[in-house]
Amino acid sequence: MSEMRGKTLVITGATKGIGKAIGEKFAKQGVNVAFTYNSNKDVAYDIAKEWEETYGIKAKAYPLNILETDEFKPLFESIDKDFDRVDFFVSNAMIYGRPVVGGYGKFMRLKPRGLNNIYTATVNAFVVGTQEAAKRMEKVGGGSVVTMSSTGNLVYIDNYAGHGTNKAAVEAMSRYAATELGEMNIRVNAVSGGPIDTDALKAFTNYEEVKAETVKRSALNKMGQPEDIAGAVYFLCSDEASWITGQTIIVDGGTTFK
Repeated sequence: MSEMRGKTLVITGATKGIGKAIGEKFAKQGVNVAFTYNSNKDVAYDIAKEWEETYGIKAKAYPLNILETDEFKPLFESIDKDFDRVDFFVSNAMIYGRPVVGGYGKFMRLKPRGLNNIYTATVNAFVVGTQEAAKRMEKVGGGSVVTMSSTGNLVYIDNYAGHGTNKAAVEAMSRYAATELGEMNIRVNAVSGGPIDTDALKAFTNYEEVKAETVKRSALNKMGQPEDIAGAVYFLCSDEASWITGQTIIVDGGTTFK
């Protein structure tokens, strides 16, 4: 815990699912957490209060629409006022529902607007967020960035072409970032998760089918949980991973092998 206590994590989208699990994993280790929310203000504020009271750290929530990348600069300026440093950045927030109409579906039904929204939320948000975080990490001697990916860019998932191709894109972008930010002692990696049991997955029209197939394919015969991803993200930000950069860590219960 000593290596992490007092440092600061910035993570986008941490009011539920994987993002919340990641934020809490860091908070348990004494890391201060600045996280964003889209619409769940009351929930976000309750989470921040809970983490502060439970783990004795500083936590604060900030509004952010990841489809409006101009919001990242003022977001980090607000974080500067509340936290004295930034050590870790996790690009986690994603979109689903109406913004992905035309981006979630069969290939012949894909539309540019939906695809562009997914790209903005996946790749552009990672780029702009990492740029802002890197400026602050450089001031404290370095840091670690993790972007969330998905094994949907490695294996076929129904209706997932728009998401899968953009996850492949963000993995490639993270490797470029790792190469260029290494001189600033900033490591950049991706965590590629198999289907994880979250509200985002439940929003898929074929959720039950995906869940059953995941359990069937998993060498461990179970569905992945948000905490499984959180552990990998925390590891990549720790000193235990000090020589790991430009990599994609697959956390999928062995599902992509079958």
